[in-house]
Amino acid sequence: MSILHGTPADPATTTPPQAAAGPPTTSPTSRVPRTRTAWIGICATALTLVVLIVFMLQNTRSAEVTFLWMQGTLPPALALLIAGVGVASLAVVLGAARITQLRRLSRQRH
Repeated sequence: MSILHGTPADPATTTPPQAAAGPPTTSPTSRVPRTRTAWIGICATALTLVVLIVFMLQNTRSAEVTFLWMQGTLPPALALLIAGVGVASLAVVLGAARITQLRRLSRQRH
């Protein structure tokens, strides 16, 4: 029976399954099609960086910043930039840990 249509398969037109000799080869036609998503992301990132630079240039006065046991004076824009980089770094570490966990689970199941 054909899996897709539920009708008997013609033995003359079906091909026998081939043994897996190694990793599948990729031909130029089997590549992932190009999309505009990467370019949109690059443009959005560039625009965000321009806005961030303008924000930092407009907020150069020093302010007192206190975080846990640390105290100091620095421009608010720099404090926000440091906080943003810290959050982004934490997100990258947690994302990488999750991807590693999912890859291990996938390998165990296959």
